[in-house]
Amino acid sequence: MAPQPRRHARPRLPGAPISRRSRRRLGPLGARWVSGVRVYLSICPVQEHVPVWTGSPFHASIRPAARPSTARGGEQAGKEGEPLLPVPPPPIKGPPGRHGRGSSSTANQAFLLQSSQILENQRSTHLLLHRTKAMADAVERLKTGFEQFKADVYDKKPELFEPLKAHQSPKYMVFACSDSRVCPSVTLGLQPGEAFAVRNIASMVPPYDKTKYAGVGSAIEYAVCALKVEVIVVIGHSCCGGIKALLSLQDGEADNHFVEDWVRIGAPAKAKVQADHASAAFEDQCSILEKEAVNVSLENLKTYPFVKEGLEKGTLKLVGGHYDFVSGKFETWEP
Repeated sequence: MAPQPRRHARPRLPGAPISRRSRRRLGPLGARWVSGVRVYLSICPVQEHVPVWTGSPFHASIRPAARPSTARGGEQAGKEGEPLLPVPPPPIKGPPGRHGRGSSSTANQAFLLQSSQILENQRSTHLLLHRTKAMADAVERLKTGFEQFKADVYDKKPELFEPLKAHQSPKYMVFACSDSRVCPSVTLGLQPGEAFAVRNIASMVPPYDKTKYAGVGSAIEYAVCALKVEVIVVIGHSCCGGIKALLSLQDGEADNHFVEDWVRIGAPAKAKVQADHASAAFEDQCSILEKEAVNVSLENLKTYPFVKEGLEKGTLKLVGGHYDFVSGKFETWEP
């Protein structure tokens, strides 16, 4: 009788069928061990397969492949564009038994951890390069936008821009929200030189205060006293995040952010809405508050001495406005 080959005397070749005896070792998660073949683990980050050399138990889904070649310098050589991984631990001959299983398993686990860290670093580098390119594209978008403006507007309307080279004499001062969806020059069709604009969160106008709100105060003073604007317009808008933040604030709660402290300028409007529309839904209260906050800003404008003087002389007018970009409507009113 011919001698029987030793069990697991040599590694199973790639693509060879799994023997009946080997199938018994397959668990619900795939092969528990494979001896002398390269396998692909499906537990890698960045959704890529990492080729490893293993001979110890792994509860992972695997499939055989060709043996990896080894590059100079102790790294596994892959195809062009593939990551270079450290040399995996050598395979063991035959199935892992009770003897030596722990050391092989520990080596493979360390190799998997190192490979995972390498791939994660490569992923971070890829994201950084992507963000850098995106920022470069954003800057290029500004340059392209200016070139288009210069060709379509600036060069074609010298009668508009020539006088502006010497001075400005806007008719309006506009308070608008910083929201990117509500640029007043676009929504109101204002040309360069027509409006002196101030934009902030929720288009708030604080009461007169020479120290706390000097930035807004200086803009109002310059517009009224130097530029001699005729109309000050305060414009609220639909779906305003600043108004939602104001309505969400709890009374007596500490302000941990700039936005919280700023939108409290509209606290009187919030109190009025909650008193008059207590049963209304939150979104409905926000819609009402968008207009009531404008009224508070209009009243705050009257606390500035130069604004009050202009109103008394009839050289200045205050107007409230609301732009609803959901329905495409714009309305104005006088306080």
